[in-house]
Amino acid sequence: MIALLLALGSSLAYGCADFLGGLGARKAHVLRTVMVAAPASLAVELLLWPVLGASFGTAALGWGAASGVASAAAFALLYRTLAIGPMNVLSPVTALVSAALPVGVGLLQGEHLTAAGLVGLPLALVAVVLVSAGHGGGSARPSRTALLLAFGAGAAIALQLIFLHQAPSGSGVAPLITGRAVSSAVTLAAAGLMRHRLGSDRPAYAMAAAAGVLDSLANLLFLLAARSGDLTVVAVVTALYPAGTVLLARGVLAERIHRGQLVGLGTAAVAVSLLALT
Repeated sequence: MIALLLALGSSLAYGCADFLGGLGARKAHVLRTVMVAAPASLAVELLLWPVLGASFGTAALGWGAASGVASAAAFALLYRTLAIGPMNVLSPVTALVSAALPVGVGLLQGEHLTAAGLVGLPLALVAVVLVSAGHGGGSARPSRTALLLAFGAGAAIALQLIFLHQAPSGSGVAPLITGRAVSSAVTLAAAGLMRHRLGSDRPAYAMAAAAGVLDSLANLLFLLAARSGDLTVVAVVTALYPAGTVLLARGVLAERIHRGQLVGLGTAAVAVSLLALT
């Protein structure tokens, strides 16, 4: 139950971070937004160091660095995917892959589900797709390149979660600090190489910093959830993060929630209830 609640908190924080990051990216080039969000996120994790501790052993450094590289790759692939579109087809593909791969890894590592979990897990995967999908009535078919990028983005997100899960449980926040430092370095290097294409628009500093803080909180809650529960359950519940984004878009931007997304939110509630019984 504790792992499930932590995973739900992680999902909500990821959804809020994506919402704020998306709004920030409307005001300036997305890399300018990330150049503010990444240091803010790293600062939060450094502040958590004295509270939660950090053991920078070889395994923690290795898995943390791997998660950082995967995080940077996920960012690049995801935004490239959504830029090509159509978003309402490619977004659920990415979300489903990011949920399904950790489930496979968890099962291969010997994790088992109860009868309720065997029903709740597929329902949660369905909910991930429904919640992250927009209105698909007039959507064009995605190109092969776009589909490959969507699978790549989902795989990169999944690898980030898997690598964090593999880090030693006694390493504290060391994997998070290492991962964020690596992903920040990769992002800043990319921004330096693309500096002539970033434009002159100033980023929304407060919004970008808040997105970074929430992303850091989401990573922390996922790490704690993965350490206290099964990766198969934690990863799928965390992948419900589009629900938070959808609800915030409805409340703040008055965007319409489509019928399929409402069904997805209801399915998610049922799935989480079943997973709680595991």
